[in-house]
Amino acid sequence: MAIKLRLARYGGKKNAFYRLVAADERARRDGRFLEQLGTYDPNQKPAAVRLKADRVKHWLSVGAQPSETVGKLLKDHLTAPAA
Repeated sequence: MAIKLRLARYGGKKNAFYRLVAADERARRDGRFLEQLGTYDPNQKPAAVRLKADRVKHWLSVGAQPSETVGKLLKDHLTAPAA
């Protein structure tokens, strides 16, 4: 079973809000997931990203692969100093 870190879409039409989740790669985009790891709200300026950094690092350490978009979010926010 391969684990992916990816975004699950929530919110209304033209008002997207995403949750960062760890899910089996065979599961649907908004379907079953193993754990919620954070949120991403692109509607705010600047975009709001909240992560459970310790849990994200755990999933990466056990072999989970981030999607392309999640990889960019993690690169920008996981290594940045906490404000």
